[in-house]
Amino acid sequence: MNMDIFKLIGALGLILISVGLLLKNRKHQNILYIIGGICLEIYSIHIQDTIFIVLQFIFTLSAIYDFLKIKKSA
Repeated sequence: MNMDIFKLIGALGLILISVGLLLKNRKHQNILYIIGGICLEIYSIHIQDTIFIVLQFIFTLSAIYDFLKIKKSA
């Protein structure tokens, strides 16, 4: 099985975001969303898909914003 590193990074991002959906703690969710979003951003850049590059950029930024907002209010 010859799977390149970028597909592994993309799969890891997908898994992290999926696990984040199952968590009840918003802070932990956002951490997984941020890491998973970065992984999928790397994969999107590798496959040169502009739509997914923009999508992952916005998704990751919104997760970072929410994480910082929660951290500030705690």
